[in-house]
Amino acid sequence: MISREDRILAIRLIDEAVTDGAREFKACEVLNISQRTLFRWRSKNTPDEDQRPHAIRPEPSNKLTRQEKERIIEVVNSPEYKSLPPSQIVPALADKGEYIASESTMYKVLKEYSMQHHRGLSKAPVKRTISTHYADGPNQVWMWAITYMPAGIKGKYYYLYLILDLYSRKIISWEVYEKESADYASKLVRRAFMSENRTKDMKPLVLHSDNGSPMKGATLLETLIMLGVMPSNSRPRVSNDNAYAEAIFKTLKYRPGYPRKGLASLEDARTWVLKFARWYNKEHHHSGLNFLTPEQRHNGLGQAVLANRKAVYEAAKLKNPNRWSRNIRNWDLEERVWLNPENEESIEFVEEISS
Repeated sequence: MISREDRILAIRLIDEAVTDGAREFKACEVLNISQRTLFRWRSKNTPDEDQRPHAIRPEPSNKLTRQEKERIIEVVNSPEYKSLPPSQIVPALADKGEYIASESTMYKVLKEYSMQHHRGLSKAPVKRTISTHYADGPNQVWMWAITYMPAGIKGKYYYLYLILDLYSRKIISWEVYEKESADYASKLVRRAFMSENRTKDMKPLVLHSDNGSPMKGATLLETLIMLGVMPSNSRPRVSNDNAYAEAIFKTLKYRPGYPRKGLASLEDARTWVLKFARWYNKEHHHSGLNFLTPEQRHNGLGQAVLANRKAVYEAAKLKNPNRWSRNIRNWDLEERVWLNPENEESIEFVEEISS
């Protein structure tokens, strides 16, 4: 609902823009209103103030009476039904030939009388805030996870530990072990720090992971504190919060030659992942990076590669302009990459605390 003062201000701003040469409908788009709305505001027949808050609306003919609400409260608090939810009370009453109201209506009445609360021994559901981070350069946000790879024996698996950079999608470090362990995860993080020449005096690093026991073990947390790394975890049972890590595991398991029938030994598993990591980092043209390789993005070569592609396309268009009905392909790439951007408010909050 827009106040009278805001309407007058909007009309004045649009009139000024039109006087300066702007198109009226374009000026309306800037203020996020339609041109039809502007015509209505200018009309003398339109009231100055929004009349909806002052409207007198008749009560619905099917609205419950006070006596009916009191009957619902009486029934749900009776010894026979006080421990049952409305979804069970309504059928039970129907078996006795009585109908008072629907389940949804009963819930509304209970909420109106402040009687709809969590009951039982289980903990009340908790709404957890999504972990939101961004990176505008390499080695600012890492994501890691564990996936299994089949062994040659049925029921036995090898476990791939993998750290991925959010900005460049480069595989920073990986290892294959025979079990899940926070000790192994700690070693992996240390190795990643050494491979990227990171030190404690650099910009703080965020390490995002799922909620498994290896991700929250005391050994790993102690290592993160020592290295000055800020741990970040997904919400429980929400795999989408670590979507980039899940995506690379899909790429790995759909890669031609993936050993679906099992790996003969731990050494074979490490050899296969080594080949995959080299291909992924150096040869794989990632669609999320506008078809750069992760190493090109990670090492700062991406802008030069994209600029060269743009020059090639512009030269091709100049040579045969009749083959191009529109602009050349967009070879730009966002410099800021978000992990779980929930909404505009959360993005602004993260930017504020990061600056």
